Amino acid sequence: MTTIVLVRKNKEVVVAGDGQVSMGNTVVKSTASKVRKIEKRDVVAGFAGSTADALTLFERLEAKIEKHAGNLSRAAVELAKDWRTDKYLRRLEALMAIGDKENSYIISGTGDVLEPEGNVIGIGSGGNYALAAGKVLMNTEMSAEEVAKKAIEVASEICVFTNNNIKIEKI
Repeated sequence: MTTIVLVRKNKEVVVAGDGQVSMGNTVVKSTASKVRKIEKRDVVAGFAGSTADALTLFERLEAKIEKHAGNLSRAAVELAKDWRTDKYLRRLEALMAIGDKENSYIISGTGDVLEPEGNVIGIGSGGNYALAAGKVLMNTEMSAEEVAKKAIEVASEICVFTNNNIKIEKI
């Protein structure tokens, strides 16, 4: 349970996530990083789900992006196929928000590759709160990074599984 928000504004793409790791109703860690940048291909990604699963999926995403020469759309579809059909991966209940300079997607373990409308994506337990805040803040003079940060802060005030130790990656 976590909150991830991806924002595109003024040619910037930012993914931000909170740092809380919970087991049931207990906070185990408050400074985890659930966002990553794939430097070589200018891709940012955030993950809502267990930490070990995140590392596996980030590695697979990176491999798919390399295999498909940086084509994020193709890599997203291929990752979703593997995620849905692989005996180990298909048990994961998680979501990823990924973006590059042109595209933003939500990828799920059920094989969904969604390209949401608008320039804000919110996933995880506080995702809807961050999404709502982000959509409102898009009409301000705030930068993409400021919108993403504030959206996570709003979610952290409402969702008990979200804190305000925010990690940000941008391209």
